[in-house]
Amino acid sequence: MFVSPLAGKPAPVESLIDPARLEREYYDRRPDVDDTEQLVSFGTSGHRGAPLRSTFTESHVMAVAQAVCDYRRSKGIDGPLYMGRDTHALSGPAQRTALEVLAANGVPAVLQCDDGFTPTPVISHAILAHNRSGTDHLADGIVVTPSHNPPGDGGIKYTLPNGGSPDTGVTKWIEERANEYLLRDNAGIRRVPFAAARRATSTREEDFARAYVDDLRTAIDMDAIRGARLSLGADPLGGASADYWPRINARYGLAIDVVNPAVDPTFASVAVDHDGQIRMDCSSPYAMARLVGLKERYRVAFANDPDADQYGIVTPSAGLMNPNHYLAVAVRYLLTHRPDWPEQAVVGKTLVSSGMIDRVVQRLGRTLWEVPVGFKWFAPGLFDGSCCFVGEESAGASFLRRDGTVWTTDKDGLLLALLAAEITARTGTDLGEHYRELTSEFGAPHYTRVDAPATHEQKTRLQKLSATDVQESVLAGEPIDAVLTRAPGNNAPIGGLKVVTKCGWFAARPSGTEDVYKLYAESFKSRAHLESIVGEAARIVAGAVDRK
Repeated sequence: MFVSPLAGKPAPVESLIDPARLEREYYDRRPDVDDTEQLVSFGTSGHRGAPLRSTFTESHVMAVAQAVCDYRRSKGIDGPLYMGRDTHALSGPAQRTALEVLAANGVPAVLQCDDGFTPTPVISHAILAHNRSGTDHLADGIVVTPSHNPPGDGGIKYTLPNGGSPDTGVTKWIEERANEYLLRDNAGIRRVPFAAARRATSTREEDFARAYVDDLRTAIDMDAIRGARLSLGADPLGGASADYWPRINARYGLAIDVVNPAVDPTFASVAVDHDGQIRMDCSSPYAMARLVGLKERYRVAFANDPDADQYGIVTPSAGLMNPNHYLAVAVRYLLTHRPDWPEQAVVGKTLVSSGMIDRVVQRLGRTLWEVPVGFKWFAPGLFDGSCCFVGEESAGASFLRRDGTVWTTDKDGLLLALLAAEITARTGTDLGEHYRELTSEFGAPHYTRVDAPATHEQKTRLQKLSATDVQESVLAGEPIDAVLTRAPGNNAPIGGLKVVTKCGWFAARPSGTEDVYKLYAESFKSRAHLESIVGEAARIVAGAVDRK
């Protein structure tokens, strides 16, 4: 992986975005509908793009918002639509555009009061709270965010009445309908001026933050955190959680030090990522350089991305914890400190997450539920309580309330940050030491993810592989125990393959946006063994694709 000489350092002033220009381009640009790259591409993370590439403009947001209105109508969803936004420069303009369309369609839209920012998990929490009240008028939601994408990007995503991300059937429906509007130059879209949308009887404000913060005690042992008097640090990375940590402090009598409280659409306070761009990725040691530099000051510190659905955990012993490592620690702690969780509830993980989680779950006599990549798979299980904890290798996770009922069905970075404080408070042990205990028992895994070149045709073949397309019987000196093209937890297609041995595995999945496939690999033997797995994996994938 290329690492820029600027990585981990403040961004040069000349590289910062111009928010005013970005907003002008958002309104002025029109997508070229003959260029498929400039149409709506609506996945489980919604549509993302940038005005300067003509991939995120007013036209795109109007089309997506109208498509969401049409979808609601087709499914009889007529309750409130909770809409939040993060701190990206385009999130404000895009939220205004979406509200103009929602109001014209008579959709009852609910916004955070005082024009505040709203994390993704808070919208999930608000939807579930409304729908739990037993009303026949189900709520759903929109979050205007491109997650941790660079400052010049924008994004908009839809949240189902179960509080989680939509499946591919829903996303395809919204994408196709939105592109029908784009291809007609947005003819047929209903829209009113913003001032009228704000005055509309269908538009109202609510304090999402108060309800979410007050409810945190049902999921986290806030008394234990307060009683331990830990030195805690939080870095919102310029994102929506900046509005939340002070309120959490005030509500629970904590003293979490917010090290970077400024909200700046240029994100100038965030260190440059590996490729020389600002990217508010709390899993990146480069973007997290500032907080890692403060690791000796706090017993535990944490960061969130702009919509706070992801987390980064920093401790004195470990620095920035690998998300896989923290997931394993969290699973062990929760399964031994949540006595009211149902014993039959499973632990969910994506199939590219560490095998350390498998070993922890097995040792504790619980059931693992392994699904394809994508947090959407977990929403139903969290909703009905059949999944007690779920996580993915890219720093996304959520879990049940302390009484075993649903908390959120989307990723919740605030929750996982506070869990790190609870674990430290109740055990008195550094999270890095907790992970070392696991490696003493199960061995120290070596994990990597690399991007390998692949043409469009090769990616298509990779996506359609069957187990019989892999003819090899040995991987890196070990017999192959399993070749998977469907996830063992729910039998859903992986969209690639996973090959497993006793002490290692690899998985390969095509990228949806680049001419590469993503190769994940792990060894419980050694770094050299991992390198052998990666090298042989490339040959196995190439052979299987060629035979397809």
